[in-house]
Parts: sequence; C-alpha cells; structure tokens
Amino acid sequence: MSVLADNIVHFARTLRRAGFPLGTGQINEALRAVEAAGVGRRDDLRAALFATLVTHPGQRPLFEQAFEAFWRDPGLFEKSLAALLPQTLVPPRELEPDAGARRVAEALRGQGNARDGESRLELELDARETVSADELLAAKDFEQMSVEEIARAKAVLARMRWTLPQRLTRRTQAAARGHAFDLRRTLRKSLKTGGTVVRLERRRRQFREPPLVVLCDVSGSMSGYARMCLHFLHGLTHTRRVSGGATHTFLFGTRLTNITRALRLRDPDEALAKAAALTPDWDGGTRIAEALIRFNRDWSRRVLGQGAVVLLITDGLERDDVQVLGAAAARLHRSAKRLIWLNPLLRYDAFAPRAQGVKTLLAHVDELRPVHNLMSMADLAAALSEPARADRLRQLKDQAA
Repeated sequence: MSVLADNIVHFARTLRRAGFPLGTGQINEALRAVEAAGVGRRDDLRAALFATLVTHPGQRPLFEQAFEAFWRDPGLFEKSLAALLPQTLVPPRELEPDAGARRVAEALRGQGNARDGESRLELELDARETVSADELLAAKDFEQMSVEEIARAKAVLARMRWTLPQRLTRRTQAAARGHAFDLRRTLRKSLKTGGTVVRLERRRRQFREPPLVVLCDVSGSMSGYARMCLHFLHGLTHTRRVSGGATHTFLFGTRLTNITRALRLRDPDEALAKAAALTPDWDGGTRIAEALIRFNRDWSRRVLGQGAVVLLITDGLERDDVQVLGAAAARLHRSAKRLIWLNPLLRYDAFAPRAQGVKTLLAHVDELRPVHNLMSMADLAAALSEPARADRLRQLKDQAA
C-alpha cells in the first residue's frame, strides 16, 4: 500500500495545483477510502478518489483530465497496485486540447509561474477606463486560461468596482438646504434654547443605488463560465454592500437556488464552496423557463422593487417549451427596471440567433452583452453605470426576424 499511498498523495497535490481546494484531511480520507474499498481495478481507484476528492459537480471534468494524465502510464499504475491489477490497462493517450487538459498538464509539471515576461506584468483593470497592463490576459477566454492566469483573473475580478446609477427615492434625510421643513428636528433642537426656534431644519430626498439581481446558469454548457462568474459575483456583493446597494444572486440548472447569503461570507473560497454545496444541479441539465417561473412566483416581489436591475447569465439553450420561456421572460422584463442578458456565446463574431430559446429571450431583454473574459467583465462594470445600449441586441433581433 505504501507505493500506492505515495502516488495517491502526489495525485492529490496535482489536483491542488490544478485548483482543487484540498487539505490534509481530504487526502487522508482518500487514502482510507482506497484501503477500505480494496481497489482491484482502475475504475475502482477512480471511484474512490472521485468520492473523496471532488466536492462539487463542476470539478468533475478537471478530475477526469487529471486522473487520465496521472495514471496513463501502465508501468506506474502496475507498480502502485502491485499484484492487484493483472489486467491490461488503457493505453496512454494525449489529453484532449481543452482548458482542463492545459491546467492539468501545468499542474503535473508543477508549473504555476507565468511565462517569460508575464511575471513582470500585473493586470490592472479599471471599471471606467478598461485599461489593462496585459491585454493578452484581459482578452483571453476564461475556458482557455491556465491555473496561474485564472488566479490572476480572480484577483482582478475581486478588485473591480461596480456602481449603478443612483435614483431618487421617497425617503428623506437631513440636509442643510433641503426643499422640505423638518418640524420634528426643529422642535427637538429648540429644547436646547428653551423652546425658542433659532433655525428651521430641512430635509431632502435620498439618492440610492437600485438593487441588483443576478440569475446565473450553471448547467453543463455554462459550467466553466459560471465558476468565474461566481468570483465576480462575490466581489460584486461585497463592493455593493459597502456602498449600500443590495445584491441578490440566484443559480439555476434544473432548479433555482438562492446563494445570496453564501456570497456574503468574507473569504471567497469559503463563500464559493458553500454556494456549490447549495447547488446540487451544477453541471447538469438546464431548464431556463422553469427557473424564471420559480423566480417570478417566489422572489420577484421581494427583490425587484426600487428600480432593480437584473443580470441574466445564460447561453439561452433551452430545451423546454419556448412559449413558456417567452411568457416567463416577459413577466421578468416587466418587473425589472432593466434586464441585461449576458451570453458567453457572443464571443463568436459569427454568432447568430438560430436556437429557439435564444430567439425567444431576445424579445424580452433591454441589452445583450458577452461575458467570457476580463475585458467583457470590465465593459459590463462600466455599462452598469451608464444608460442601456442595444446596438448588438437590435442587430440580432433583425437576424432572428
């Protein structure tokens, strides 16, 4: 068991370098699981490690890539299992050229540093000016980022500043030059002067940022982008709490989950781990219409007051009845002051609204924007503080007509 144990520890460290939040306790649990299961086949080992090292469904693709990369050498596996594996193993193969394989390969090599020249560049994105010291990283798709690049991107997202245009409310506050007299404060202050009114106190109406509501798709086709969106949503939640703005976040795949309280945790890793634990349908199917219906029925009256702005993050690939989707999206549009659709498919210049779900949603949103890299996130941060622009939306509506 000693050779196998050493390799399991090394495999767990590989996962940790690839971005898994693994501690010593989970590694010890994996060792105990393998010993208790009496591993006799390659699939048995995969199942034991998956059960103990994977904490939420979104980590499954990366785990599979890491397992194939680490145990693809039959000699290594045979030495680890000794006489437990008499059968022939799957021959070694190269990993598929996707984002997960790239990050796993870097983790196996232990390369967490930047490429030559990149270590001297620190990415700085300003939400207003959208200025980047590393334009290549700012324009890189989240799915194609390495482990080190993802870490830098998370730091940038945490530093972004998000503001919404303030709107005049009915509530008032004390002011030196208000339009209304504050008789209560005037009388209270006159008690200090024996009832003599020295000055008429005034009040004026308050300005506040409207609530921001986020509906994020975490189905299989959106899983990779949803992970980065959660980091941006965590930073967004805490930034707006400082400025007094309310932020409500919901995830949906086949069901709707409110993760607002989870994202209020100060530590981002703890917040995202709790959010993932609350979302059992992560990386599964998608039912956009059902999620919108549930939100309209259970949450819209609670969170869509005071001119709320809604961010709908999804690719729009709905499999249910699009008429039901249209009715639910129309009601959401009527309830919100501004409905912005963030779609990662817009990263393709040749994107066209061919899917029925996409065509249906286009008719019920105020603005359409991409959400696939740091540059698009910075553009969104700037756009939230400005009036809506529907240039791309009008173009796609014309194509869909």
